[in-house]
Amino acid sequence: MHKQKIAIAGCTGRMGRTLIEATHADDSLELAAAFDRPGSRFVGRDAGDALGIETGVLITDDAEAAIAAADCVIDFTLPDGTLRHLDIAAARGVAAVIGTTGLDGQQKARVAEAAERVPVVFAPNMAVGVNAVFKLLETASRILNAGYDVEIIEAHHRHKVDAPSGTALRMGEVVARELGRDLGECAIFGREGRTGERDEQTIAFSTIRGGDIIGDHTVLFAGTGERIEITHKSGGRMPYAMGALRAAAFLRGRPNGLFDMQDVLGLR
Repeated sequence: MHKQKIAIAGCTGRMGRTLIEATHADDSLELAAAFDRPGSRFVGRDAGDALGIETGVLITDDAEAAIAAADCVIDFTLPDGTLRHLDIAAARGVAAVIGTTGLDGQQKARVAEAAERVPVVFAPNMAVGVNAVFKLLETASRILNAGYDVEIIEAHHRHKVDAPSGTALRMGEVVARELGRDLGECAIFGREGRTGERDEQTIAFSTIRGGDIIGDHTVLFAGTGERIEITHKSGGRMPYAMGALRAAAFLRGRPNGLFDMQDVLGLR
């Protein structure tokens, strides 16, 4: 079986560099292409320069050529760019792993449309540990289904552009589903002034942005006389990269379909 050919979008960003490092170290994979935004000053340099490794792959700003050279494109960029890359992948018959967050409902619908043509893993968090937490939250929510207030607290670095994080929102979706609530109706994203007594049906989010925090998430079930906290803390970006490569391997040989990390890990 030939090595799976991987193209990495946004290859000069923090996540992009981690994906290059992980792909280069995996003997079952071949770094087929690495691409950045048009006009990037890194175009023409080896994709591993910033990591002190030589990959033999030169950074390009030609997304179409880069994606066409691959079996799977991995994208952790921004919504508009991700959708452009996904359109190219769908036209070229290339699988896609999408870790981009901040997509709205219409943009998510476009992902689903593309998945009718090619296989796509689309998940707010690719880390295996985080997806284990999603599963734990299902169980906790079924048990703590009355008498507990739910608060979701997340923290990320100062450069993150969307809030709450996609992971925090997915946590809220998991809890709301198990409690029989609609997150769109019960979510609270901020408090200020005289807010009055807490509505026991609400699921509240608190967002912290600062420094170089990779990503911390806690779901707090606050009852009378006790608190239950389920927490995941990221010490680096490699777990996300390793999960993304696991997702790419999952897509190999599949004709089409929309999947998430719960599918990849067999947690359904």
